[in-house]
Amino acid sequence: MSNKVRLHAASHVQNLRQAYALLLLGIICLLAAWLLHPDTRIYPIGVLVLGIGMLIATIINPYRLMAASLLITLAGIATFLTFKNLIPGNQAFPALIIALGLGLTGVALMTRRRFIGSAAITPSLLVLLIGILESLLAANLTPHNFVPFMLSLWLPGIGLFVLGLIYLFTSGRVWR
Repeated sequence: MSNKVRLHAASHVQNLRQAYALLLLGIICLLAAWLLHPDTRIYPIGVLVLGIGMLIATIINPYRLMAASLLITLAGIATFLTFKNLIPGNQAFPALIIALGLGLTGVALMTRRRFIGSAAITPSLLVLLIGILESLLAANLTPHNFVPFMLSLWLPGIGLFVLGLIYLFTSGRVWR
C-alpha cells in the first residue's frame, strides 16, 4: 500500500515539474519573440521550437506528452526545411507525410515499450489537426498573417505556456 502512495506522489511531482518546465519554456519563447523579433523568412522555427520544447518537457516525465512531441517535432523539421527552401515547394506535402509517417512509427514503438497506452488518441488528433490546417492553407481560408505566426516564436511561446497551464491544473493537488 505504501509503495502505491510513493509511486503516486512521485508521478505527481513529475507531472508538476513537467508543467512548470512547459510554463518556463513558454515564457522564454514569449520573451524571445517579444525582444528579438526574428524574421520568419530567415528563421522559420515556430513549429520546430514548439516540438523541441515539448520534447524537453518529456525528459522530466516520459509518460506524458511523448507522442505529441515526437509528431510535432518531426512536422516542425519538415516545415523548417520547406520554408528554408531546402525542400522544393512541390515536395512540401510529401515531406510532411513522411515526417508524420516517421512520427507514427515512433508512436507505435512507444506503445510497444509501454510509454503510452494503446488507446492513446492524441497522435490521431494531431494528424487530423495538421490535415485540417493543410486543407485550410491550400484553400486560402486562413488569415493573411497565419503562416508568419506559425513560423514565429509566438506559436511555441503561447503553445507551451497554455500546455503548461493545462498540465498544471490537471495534475491534481496544485495549490498544496
